[in-house]
Formats: sequence, C-alpha cells, structure tokens
Amino acid sequence: MTSENHATPPEKDNPLTYPVLGRLLLWVDRPGSATTVFRVLAGLCALVFVLDFTYEKHGYFAVENLPGFFGVYGFVMFTGLIIAAKTLRFFIKRPEDFYKETAVDCEEYPVDQLEKVKHDGL
Repeated sequence: MTSENHATPPEKDNPLTYPVLGRLLLWVDRPGSATTVFRVLAGLCALVFVLDFTYEKHGYFAVENLPGFFGVYGFVMFTGLIIAAKTLRFFIKRPEDFYKETAVDCEEYPVDQLEKVKHDGL
C-alpha cells in the first residue's frame, strides 16, 4: 500500500489538534450520547428526589414541607409557561409576508451580477 491510499484528515478535522476541552467532549458527538445524557440526568433527578426525604424542612407554607414539592412545582410551572407561550403565539403570530415591500429580504437580486464561488471543491 502506498501513502496515496490513506488520506490524512484536513488539519481542522484532526482531533489531535483540538484544544483539551474539545478532545474531552468528543464523546458527545458519538451516536447514543443523547440517550446517555438523558439517563444520567434522569438518575440525578431521582437521586435528588430521594435525598429530599432525608432532612427536615422548615417551609413558610405547609405545602413546602412535602418531599419533592419544589421539583413537582418547577415541572408544573415550566410546563405551564410553555403552554402559555404557545397560546400567546396564536395571538401575536403574523403572516410570512407581513412586512411585504419594506422587508429587507424582498429585494430582487440581478442574477447576472452575482459572483459564483466554489466552496470546498463543489
């Protein structure tokens, strides 16, 4: 085999040239990493919920003394915020051509005056 058969990756795509933090986080780009991150976060949430039973609380309201109250409260409020945002979007949404001629992207470009550039050997 000759060295012509083995193309070396370009310098920007060579992981050995990445900064230390970039090399440490390469695992995030692998398939299945999202599932791993989700499982770790779910496990941490379950652990924190179980740990909530291990100490005595002194809340201002009686409901604050329930184990896991703030986790459930946060989840419910965040879900409510998303639902409120989707509802608000229904009322303030504008059609795509709302700005019509005053929009910057409605300008016609003269095709014969555009410079065509090849990128990455395409």
